[in-house]
Amino acid sequence: MNLTQGLHRSLQRHPRKIALTHLGDAAPRRQPFAELVDAVARQAAVLAARGVRQGDRVALLAPNNDALVQALLACWWLGAVACPLNIRWSAAELAHALADSEAAQLLADPALAALVPQVPASQRLALDELGVQAQGQQPLPDTRTGGEALAAILYTGGTTGRSKGVMLSHANFWTASMTRGAELNNSPQSVTLLVAPLFHVAGLGRLIGQMIVGGSWVTMPQFRAPRVLGAIEEDGVTDIIVVPSMLQSLLDDPAFNAARVQGLQRIAFGAAPMPPDLLDRALQAWPHAEFFQAYGLTETAGAVCMNPPANHGPEARARGLLNSAGRAGLGAEIIIADEDGRERPRGEVGEVLARGPMVMQGYWRQPEATEAALRGGWLRTGDGGRMDEDGYLFIVDRLKDMIISGGENVYSAEVEAALRSHPAVAQAAVIGLPDAQWGEAVHAVVVLQPQALPGAATLPETLPDTLRAWCRQQLAGYKCPRSFSFVPELPMSAAGKVLKNVLRSQVQA
Repeated sequence: MNLTQGLHRSLQRHPRKIALTHLGDAAPRRQPFAELVDAVARQAAVLAARGVRQGDRVALLAPNNDALVQALLACWWLGAVACPLNIRWSAAELAHALADSEAAQLLADPALAALVPQVPASQRLALDELGVQAQGQQPLPDTRTGGEALAAILYTGGTTGRSKGVMLSHANFWTASMTRGAELNNSPQSVTLLVAPLFHVAGLGRLIGQMIVGGSWVTMPQFRAPRVLGAIEEDGVTDIIVVPSMLQSLLDDPAFNAARVQGLQRIAFGAAPMPPDLLDRALQAWPHAEFFQAYGLTETAGAVCMNPPANHGPEARARGLLNSAGRAGLGAEIIIADEDGRERPRGEVGEVLARGPMVMQGYWRQPEATEAALRGGWLRTGDGGRMDEDGYLFIVDRLKDMIISGGENVYSAEVEAALRSHPAVAQAAVIGLPDAQWGEAVHAVVVLQPQALPGAATLPETLPDTLRAWCRQQLAGYKCPRSFSFVPELPMSAAGKVLKNVLRSQVQA
């Protein structure tokens, strides 16, 4: 199936319905489906006139806005491969991705163009200029490119070593959207807020899911709690993807008024564990909304596992299902395996393996990495997990983040959950540090709640002992932190994940 099919369906069913709204610094920009489809067809014609052909890579560098959405859709209309790049990368990281993908064109936000000076003028075009040039072009007929043809290359990593380009086809994205839709009905009347970056699979997958069903998008260049609350109230946003820190920012904002944001109907979260007390606050604020957790990777084009709204109520939470990532979605298979790929008994910890038509084609021009990741038809996710007798998946840690202390495995997520349950702790990240006696020692990096130390100029010397004792009430002694760092904030990726490699460098500096 070709991704642009949803545009044709929407043009036929509701051409005057608002498809795309952008909320930036100026007045909102709104575009009906008829205007959007026309703009996409004309922009595809501009790209074709500049020499872009089916299968060529087109790099895109911009924050979330309507121009970026139109350009992405124009790539698929033409049959080109979209390569949205991380706007937080350095010039060197961007240069690597551009060279690696051999992008035929770079479409960039003018404010970011200085990061990529090496691209010749004939191969670069400002996104606003693309829109201007499109007005003088005849619309290009949709190539209807789809199926196993590449739709996007999404680059992962970029902080250590060589980043990998994940090759995702139209069929990969289509299947991932169907997997999500089978578990949770995605109404064409829904309005989703695209604040998760479109260079990340969560944001891009959400754009595609809405396009397939004919729903509407609202774009926002970055997360700002007051702007998000305003979008819910004033622009009819019904659907949002957040990480826990975003949800906390919404609830803590001085302007938050639950009565004015009841139009929000669905809240998806992932990337980091949801603290139970935060979820309780959110459930009280939005008693009629559906809350669900999604688990997936860039390599799976989106979620392969979902914990549905029913598992966020009291009965399911008493069974421990709140901490689950859910069960395998439609079309996906998931097992817990040992190092040789053999399935482990239920309840035992091993690596999470996944397979299905949503799994990537491989890593762009990295056959060795592709072979290592795709073995025997299964994707090795690199995540450690266990599965209960009912097929519920529980993620325990990234395998590379697992700490081996005194010969015992320590899963950082478990220790972080214990620390976050302390009323003084807002956030916590746990890493392993080299230790002559134990091999690795458990170290906790903690962000305290603002009210934890009112008026105190320095941290109490007893605070590490207090937190360690708190952990000992919930965990075996060898799992408890031996040392602590206290910081104002944790380094986070654009996807809302803690950058533990950065933490290790900071702590060991």
